[in-house]
Amino acid sequence: MIQHQSYDYVFLGAGCASLSIVVRILKNSQFDGKKILLIDKAPKVQNDRTWCYWEKENGFFDDIVYKRWDTISFYSEEYSSDMTIAPYQYKMIRGIDFYDHCFRIIAQYPNVELAYGNIDTFSRKGRQLSISLDGGNYVLDAGEVFNSVVQPDKDSTKSIELLQHFKGWVVETAKDFFNPAIATMMDFRVHQKEGTTFSYVLPFDARTALVEYTLFTKQLLPQQQYDEELKNYISKHLEIENFIVREAEFGVIPMSSRRFKYEENGIYHIGTAGGQTKASSGYTFQFIQKHSQQVVDYLGAGRQLSRIGATPKRFRFYDNVLLYILYYNKLPGDRIFTRLFKRNKPQQVLRFLDNETSLADELKIIATLPTMPFLSAAMRQL
Repeated sequence: MIQHQSYDYVFLGAGCASLSIVVRILKNSQFDGKKILLIDKAPKVQNDRTWCYWEKENGFFDDIVYKRWDTISFYSEEYSSDMTIAPYQYKMIRGIDFYDHCFRIIAQYPNVELAYGNIDTFSRKGRQLSISLDGGNYVLDAGEVFNSVVQPDKDSTKSIELLQHFKGWVVETAKDFFNPAIATMMDFRVHQKEGTTFSYVLPFDARTALVEYTLFTKQLLPQQQYDEELKNYISKHLEIENFIVREAEFGVIPMSSRRFKYEENGIYHIGTAGGQTKASSGYTFQFIQKHSQQVVDYLGAGRQLSRIGATPKRFRFYDNVLLYILYYNKLPGDRIFTRLFKRNKPQQVLRFLDNETSLADELKIIATLPTMPFLSAAMRQL
């Protein structure tokens, strides 16, 4: 139940994007005493996901990084390599560690209110925010309103929609097996019958690792099939016969050419709802962190949030070209990523995936990919 009627900041959804902004606000004395309302469907009490990303410096949430690697591996039938990625580090944060960290901070601030329930509808007119929460209707006076709940696409016929879906096991072996210094970022040696499919392995120590089976396809698999594919990968490619599954996770990330609106009727969409998931790869965490810092910087400076720049159009164009190729199976995804890593330095690939390359860098990378399928897809996007 919502306790008050007036707030400086209201957040619809209390996931990664909302919490990343709220914690930054609370750690900045400029915002002391600001009244904040966070609404989510239920408390965050499970390790429901794992975020992986790369960065050069210590990041805002570096204290809760569960594991980091200086070397990544790439495998395919055509090309395999261990690659040092300095000055980058490949980092992993567990969902439960992130939630616990954020809510421990939030608990220290009586000016932050938490409310739980299903958000049925919401709308805004001026400073008046109307919310239907579990059938109860509330009308609030709100300064800035942020929404991270993905809304239905009103014009889905014009967008390409793929799903990145995955199941992962934290496995433990009886004997030392894993090299904790190397993370397998992509292993395309698994079959590609369903579409673009790969596994990755994140070792925590010599006997424990997170093993994920990931697909970029139009449809989900039966749950039993994920388990079978994980068992097969662990047996055939990791050559492990005896292991214990300590934890399991399952997730679905939308990969869409849809143009997500950042601001709509006075409400700012953030996270995946605001287009912060990279359409061609599903990477989200670091894009959310960059955007969250921008939001707090603009709030602190008294600048209009609507002036925060959108993702440069050329990166959206690259993403949409790749989505088109994968969606219509113009070229197998394993071939694309193999060429990408085989013919470019890993640091350059990571910068490209982070939308941080220059146009000159991008042209060099694009030149290493198969010409005709990409040219044809690019023409269709234009």
